[in-house]
Amino acid sequence: MTTDLTTKWLEVRDVNIDYPIRGGIFRRVKGHVSAVSGASFDVAPGETLGLVGESGCGKTSLARAIVGLTPTSHGQILVEGQDVSRGGTVDRQIMPRRVQMVFQDPFSSLNPRMTVRQIIGRAWQIHQDVVPPSDREATLADLLARVGLNPDHADRYPHQFSGGQRQRIGIARALALRPHVIVCDEAVSALDVSIRAQIVNLLQDLQVELGIAYLFIAHDLSIVEHLCDRVAVMYLGKIVEIGNRDQIFRSPTHPYTQSLLDSVPVTRPWRVNRSVSLANGDPPSPANPPSGCRFHTRCPRARQICADVEPPLAEHDARLSACHFAGPRGPVVADTDRSPA
Repeated sequence: MTTDLTTKWLEVRDVNIDYPIRGGIFRRVKGHVSAVSGASFDVAPGETLGLVGESGCGKTSLARAIVGLTPTSHGQILVEGQDVSRGGTVDRQIMPRRVQMVFQDPFSSLNPRMTVRQIIGRAWQIHQDVVPPSDREATLADLLARVGLNPDHADRYPHQFSGGQRQRIGIARALALRPHVIVCDEAVSALDVSIRAQIVNLLQDLQVELGIAYLFIAHDLSIVEHLCDRVAVMYLGKIVEIGNRDQIFRSPTHPYTQSLLDSVPVTRPWRVNRSVSLANGDPPSPANPPSGCRFHTRCPRARQICADVEPPLAEHDARLSACHFAGPRGPVVADTDRSPA
């Protein structure tokens, strides 16, 4: 695969995703839940961007929008410079060839009535010019071998494989159209620990061999730290910090990023004496997000300006951070100075 460093393979620009709230006998729309609000980032050729945040912050909604499974309410999603966020015929032709997805559940994401041969070959039936019919058998065998499966098992059904093997089938299916970007939505969270390591190593090997870029969504921060080149942190539908791996894990500037890292159980001796700054309370409802900075109701640094003015995602200390008081372990203010929750 040729890598063009002058082109961003994936660009997300100010994307909003809203879900309607329906009620009453006629199920009329009474409001909207803002799952994603103003998300912007890009993925360069051959890199891995990690996307982390609490459950319900909008990571999966954003991932599904990128691959065309969820409509956007506002903003643009560009694949190699082409806007594919409008869902037209051209978009449906471009999107699967350039961006594919590996889902969280390796069983429910595979059709139980189809064999591995049919699951992977379905993409070639729809996009017939990707692999000529005469080459499909050899290409299928190569794909299965590449992801660590026996090509002789191509006529088996998903239930005849283990969880790790099913996820390898999902990866092979994602590779069938030779995409440039693969979105991994919690692709290893449903697997045993030992199997997780195998899948992560497989993803790394495929990236080196094929030059693929990943958008890697995960809760396990240790895997994100190991696998990703850059990390985007998401809170209540907003991107609050973006930086390279060392910046995010060694010197985070946003208080939410710091609390997210501090919530990880201590397993390394040199982290025992770290100062811990956990977020207060539970996340607010995305149907009624707080004014100003969405994290101010839980933030140990919050002041009145945080409730009044939403901080932009701006450059701070060589990374992007959305905080009025961005900085490494900034001062914790007294309760009397904090903005009311």
